[in-house]
Amino acid sequence: MKLTTTTMVSVDGVMQGLGGADEDRRGGFTRGGWAMPLFNEETAAALGQIYGRADAFLFGRWTYEVFAGSWGAMKEIPTDNPVAVALNTRPKYVASNTLADPAWANTTVLSGDIAAAVRDLKAKPGGELQVHGSTTFIRWLLDNDLVDEINLFTFPLILGQGTRLFPETGPDRALELVETRATSGGITLHVYRPNGRPQYKTATFESTEVKT
Repeated sequence: MKLTTTTMVSVDGVMQGLGGADEDRRGGFTRGGWAMPLFNEETAAALGQIYGRADAFLFGRWTYEVFAGSWGAMKEIPTDNPVAVALNTRPKYVASNTLADPAWANTTVLSGDIAAAVRDLKAKPGGELQVHGSTTFIRWLLDNDLVDEINLFTFPLILGQGTRLFPETGPDRALELVETRATSGGITLHVYRPNGRPQYKTATFESTEVKT
């Protein structure tokens, strides 16, 4: 399976608390709910298409608990909601050395050598092993070269505070742009593939001169 990540961020890279004011107040974050006013039918359709491609889901512990407490708590699954259907009918894996008895059906806990466990999952036949949210876990997956594709929804706003997808310091990475599109509300979806390390070059007058 191909491991893909899907993240919603502000222009300054914040992904914390997009779902509501009280979703995630860690670190004194006060600007939760920033994504919802801009989340329109086009964005929902694009997200639904991504979820519809999932053969399985992979979570970090914190995000798993959030999803299990919302999507996993549905008494009836709305058949017209591709996100709800996918999350409640397809296998879920959560990386945790402390979670012992997950309540959400069809969940398997990965513990011990997580990197080896994820590689084993990727080696299974199928389409996509999807990671949604999970800031710390996505960083760890990238650091271990386990990510094949990145879906990045960028919302047209600057939050000025909050946890960012990429840390201020860390490994440098080149990305190959696979696809890009924009919604009428100004949200852009970029699809990237990790492509080794960036190349560095010193700018010269010749390289910046406009030729006519």
